[in-house]
Amino acid sequence: MRRRLLAAEAIAAGLLVLLSTACGSRLPESDFGGRRGTGTASPARTEPIRVGIIASATSPVGGGAFTGPRDGAQAYFDRLNARGGIDGRQVEVRTCDDGGSGVGNNECVRELVEEQQVVALVGTTVLDYAGAPRVSAAGVPDIGGQPIGPAYDTYPHLYSIYGSRAPREGDKPGWDGKLYGGTEVYRYFKREHGAGTAAVVSYNQSASAAYARLVTRGLRAEGYRVVTHQVDFTLPNFRAVAADLKQRGADLVFDAMDTHGNVQLCRAMDAVGANVTAKVTNAQNWTSTVADDYKDAPRCRNALWVTGSSRNHDDAGHPAVREFREATEGADERSQWQLEGWAAAMWFTDAARSCDGEVTRACVDRFMERGEPYSARGLLLPVVFERLPEPPKTVRNCLSVARWQDGQGWVTQGGEMNDNCFDVPQLSYEP
Repeated sequence: MRRRLLAAEAIAAGLLVLLSTACGSRLPESDFGGRRGTGTASPARTEPIRVGIIASATSPVGGGAFTGPRDGAQAYFDRLNARGGIDGRQVEVRTCDDGGSGVGNNECVRELVEEQQVVALVGTTVLDYAGAPRVSAAGVPDIGGQPIGPAYDTYPHLYSIYGSRAPREGDKPGWDGKLYGGTEVYRYFKREHGAGTAAVVSYNQSASAAYARLVTRGLRAEGYRVVTHQVDFTLPNFRAVAADLKQRGADLVFDAMDTHGNVQLCRAMDAVGANVTAKVTNAQNWTSTVADDYKDAPRCRNALWVTGSSRNHDDAGHPAVREFREATEGADERSQWQLEGWAAAMWFTDAARSCDGEVTRACVDRFMERGEPYSARGLLLPVVFERLPEPPKTVRNCLSVARWQDGQGWVTQGGEMNDNCFDVPQLSYEP
């Protein structure tokens, strides 16, 4: 099982909204041929298969923050339709922008699930998944969504891109309201770089501070000396933080901030000469726009590392990544969230093909509930969904790692991600 301490952050309505950590089971993948669907009768084979994608495209966080998975899934379905679709049927994609609000999310759920009767949702990426109970109650499989909040560890029929072994009975998230995260990220940097001192930088805002405390616990559990800094949300003094990082000789820097805050911190670090082994960021910031975003901080930029649960989108040597890159040629940017949206669409496609033309919500849901690992042709660390009555005390978690290098982009580190694994304790936290 994996409940990764991978955080993505966002600024919304003047407050930092901390995106929840990723999760999933990391086991060897076996044959994922599905069972034939026996749900209600489906339309004729010539009619399209309708799926929905909900994204907070115009949320208070700003344009583009939540659209990566949507764009990746759309690219996959476009390519799939150009090649004949699913058993000769085209996939008709209906998208909905919920505006980043709970009211808007419920409206999108009503429109897609109840009015347009989509067979599944794919790659959901929203700021406030208020409509999750309605999706679950309707028995609509929600495949490969980004777990921004606890919904994917609370409700049945919701399947995040990272998997879950929580009970998911619809009442409380995780186990009696608690989720669990491993320490593999911190173990990796200790093993590979001998890192001993780590800094954690956060805002003086509740969600940011809570995540910083979780990171601090994980680092200390792995034996790090931890330096913590909290800056004012409205008037952050990053230069003072950077000066202290230099004085204390921090090897690593983790944060609970948005991209803008990260850029400002990097500029300050370059200005005072605070050089670190790694400035560790998250999968949401694993994008091709780093050179522009961090253009005024070249030293810090080339110390950017990222960890995740999917194969580096710049790893063009892998055939599944290469296909993704060919399909997104000419896009303004590529990102890890796009690749994970692409994987989510592939996941739905494999589920639909298991139905032999009778593509129903029930059939697709059965495929997702098989309990067999799934890797999207090697794009994901193998993911599985189970319902364990109690959380395990330790787990074996694997890790995808990349480092930014000017002129090369994101360069994979640590070898093959399926072999970059650690037996680590699970730390509890309340979402």
